[in-house]
Amino acid sequence: MQELLRSNDPVLLSWVEALLLGEGIESVVLDQFTSVIEGSIGAIPRRLMVLEEDLVRARRALAAAGYGEDGQIPNA
Repeated sequence: MQELLRSNDPVLLSWVEALLLGEGIESVVLDQFTSVIEGSIGAIPRRLMVLEEDLVRARRALAAAGYGEDGQIPNA
């Protein structure tokens, strides 16, 4: 699996998951339980992962939604 993005924003992560699902791309959020254990102070961002073969399509989906071609999300 490859990391698509990191964020402490659960709404953003949920939105990107829904966007990817709409494109037929499965994803998984890692570190969400670690983030809860550390008290949700934002020290450990959650990682949204996709299969390596879906990474280019996932980045394109983010770009089509208004983000950079590299899939970087400002202030994520």
